[in-house]
Amino acid sequence: MDLPLFLLIFGAAAVAMLVPALHGGVVRNLDTARMFFYSGILGITAFVLIAIAHAGRRPRHGALGTLLSLFATFVFLPAFLAIPFYEGLGTTTFMNAYMEMVSAVTTTGATLFQNPERLDGTLHLWRAQVGWMGGAVMWIAASAILAPLNLGGFEVTAQAEPGQREAATSLNGRANPRERLVRVTAALLPIYIGLTLLLWVLLMISGDASLVALCHAMSVMATSGISPVGGVEFSGSGVTGEALALLFMFFALSRLTFSSDTITATQGGLRTDPEFRLGLVLILGVPLVLFFRHWLGAFDVAAEDDLSQAALALWGSVFTVMSFLTTTGFASEHWAQTQAWSGLDTPGLILMGLALIGGGVATTAGGVKLLRVFALYLNGLREMERLVHPSSVSGAGSDTRRLQRNGAFIAWIFFMLFALTLALLTILLALLGVSFENALVLSIAGLSTTGPLTALAADAPIVLTELSTAAKAVFCAAMVLGRLETLAIVALLTPDLWRA
Repeated sequence: MDLPLFLLIFGAAAVAMLVPALHGGVVRNLDTARMFFYSGILGITAFVLIAIAHAGRRPRHGALGTLLSLFATFVFLPAFLAIPFYEGLGTTTFMNAYMEMVSAVTTTGATLFQNPERLDGTLHLWRAQVGWMGGAVMWIAASAILAPLNLGGFEVTAQAEPGQREAATSLNGRANPRERLVRVTAALLPIYIGLTLLLWVLLMISGDASLVALCHAMSVMATSGISPVGGVEFSGSGVTGEALALLFMFFALSRLTFSSDTITATQGGLRTDPEFRLGLVLILGVPLVLFFRHWLGAFDVAAEDDLSQAALALWGSVFTVMSFLTTTGFASEHWAQTQAWSGLDTPGLILMGLALIGGGVATTAGGVKLLRVFALYLNGLREMERLVHPSSVSGAGSDTRRLQRNGAFIAWIFFMLFALTLALLTILLALLGVSFENALVLSIAGLSTTGPLTALAADAPIVLTELSTAAKAVFCAAMVLGRLETLAIVALLTPDLWRA
């Protein structure tokens, strides 16, 4: 039966509700368990009835249908996901529950419930599970949906225009969108599940409680930053758990860390991958800059000889930089030590800048993406060379060959769209009563899918429950735009797709 992609995702979400229902029954959160069980059964029944109604029908739009399904997953599916959350909690509005689910499924991880104790373990599990499922959707969609349309960062390396399929001569022998989706899912989903289970076991061995370890494992793999205890700094695994999480965050730096199924692959592997190398430069360079900045500040407070504090401060910087670069948003338990050691406050602009850069193309990370930043960097180098040698001809190095001829131009267009969207969202939030600083932080947090910025980037944590309904709706739109990207939204209006 050839069912629409969104219907399949809806059915999978309905079945997934049985997991927190089972958990609630085991830990005796019976009221919450019943809400998930009833919602799951209702969703499965609706799925079966709609599937029967679609029997014998074939989708009319191949590429457009899958892209629309992806859009509906982040806009309409959270309304269904919010039903058991809203009923199980019982002390919040449906708008708050919907916003929480949009934040989870887009892997943003911004939460309206700053006190983790307000939610029981079953609701925390559902938040992390929704974020994990949203990350899985993006892993699969990257090569099954976005890559054929030259979106999501692939437009920098592809030969077709963004939002349009490649020429027919380059598509000979390729599977249709449905077959490609099945093949990619079969190849990537076991890897995604296996890595999550491995990290879960390692975190439990390191000292985390089972539920905390599972939620953190799912959050790291999905880069959602969702935690049932308020962050990794409140877990029991300490530096060991942070080190394990950091290792698994490398999967968000480059697609080549787990797959070579897309056109971003290079013959030299990670050793020559520009995304991975640029990520390493930032992970090592930014903490060292912060470290020496804090080291100079430490002389003023007579702490320069405390090497143990210095080591903890350096680790806190490395982990936090890695976390925000991959748009996960976990802060090390020693991140505060980084500031206290020197007596200086670390600006939130650094974290926002890292989140804006983001991780690798075709990973669960958000942001502008490292490959686009790399394309702009190469273009900047070339322009400076032409200032000195106006008649020079650029060489075709390995890095340059990976980008298409207009790759930097397209990356610049995306960056401008990103910047204009950021400005527009900031203005809208400011008009709706949010202070300018908070509006800027909220816009960056939404577009980069890095929700923890709301708690760490501003002078004081932003209380999302105090936002007006209109402001919450704008923030939800920002999260959807950040996850699906502006180019994909523009591609939905491309006549070529509608004529397919």
